[in-house]
Amino acid sequence: MDARMPQTQPPARGRTARAARAGRTGRTKKNRSAALLGAALILVWQGVSVSGVVPPYMLPGPVQIVLAAVKDFPILMTHLLQTLKEAAAGLGLALLVSFILAVCMDGCRVFKEAVTPFLTLTQTMPVIALAPLLVLWMGYGAAPKIALVFLTCFFPLTIGLLGAFAQADEDELKLLKSMGASRPQLYRYIKLPQSLPAFFSALRVSASYSIIGAVISEWLGGEAGLGVYMIRVRKSYSFDRMFAAIALVSALSLVLIKIVELIERAATPWRSHE
Repeated sequence: MDARMPQTQPPARGRTARAARAGRTGRTKKNRSAALLGAALILVWQGVSVSGVVPPYMLPGPVQIVLAAVKDFPILMTHLLQTLKEAAAGLGLALLVSFILAVCMDGCRVFKEAVTPFLTLTQTMPVIALAPLLVLWMGYGAAPKIALVFLTCFFPLTIGLLGAFAQADEDELKLLKSMGASRPQLYRYIKLPQSLPAFFSALRVSASYSIIGAVISEWLGGEAGLGVYMIRVRKSYSFDRMFAAIALVSALSLVLIKIVELIERAATPWRSHE
C-alpha cells in the first residue's frame, strides 16, 4: 500500500461543528467589544453629569436614572402594561391585514397595480400628523392608539411579504402546477416557507415600531401608557424619570426583537442561524 496515500477528508459534520464554534467565538468577541464600549460610554456619561459640565437636571446621570426607575417601578409597570396591550393589538391587526392584502396582491396583478400607489401613499404622510386626527375621530380611548400602531406596522409587513412571494422559486412552482396543485397548496408548500426569512425581517422592524407608535399616540392624551407617563414627568421637570421611561421603551423594543428572533429559529429549523 502506498504510504503516500492521501488522507481522507474530515466528515462534513466535523467541519460544520468547527464552523459553528468559530461563529460563536466571533459573536462572543463582538458582544464583549460592544459591552466594553457601552460601559465606557456610561462611565463618561456619569462623569459629565457629576462634574457639573452639564446641569444634572438637564442630563441626569445613569445612577440617578436607575434610582428614579427603581422608585417609580410599580407605576412604570402599570403604564408599560397598557402600552404593551396597544402595541400587541395594533401589531396583530397589521399582521392579519398585511397577510391578506399581500396574498391578494400576489394573486391578482390588476389588484396589485391598483393598490400599490395607495400603499405607497400611506408612507408619505407623517404618522405624528395623523395622530391628532385619529384622536378627533376615535376619541381618547385605545382605538386611536391601536390604529396608529397599525398604520406604523402595516407597510413594512405588507411589502416584506409581497416581495418574498414574488421571489418564490419559479421552477418549483411550475413543478407543483404540473402535478395539479391548487393555489392554496402553492402557498403552503412553496411560497409561505420561502417567504419566512423576509417576513421575520419585516416583523422585527414592525415589532420595534409598534412600541414607538403606541408611545407617540399616547402623547396626545389618555389615562395610562408610557407616553402618558412621559408627558406627566416632563411637565414636572423630572427628567431622570423621563430618561427612565425612554430606557424602558428601548429595552422593550430590544426584547420584542429578540422574541421575534427566537420565534424565527423555531419556525425555520432548516435554516442555519449560526
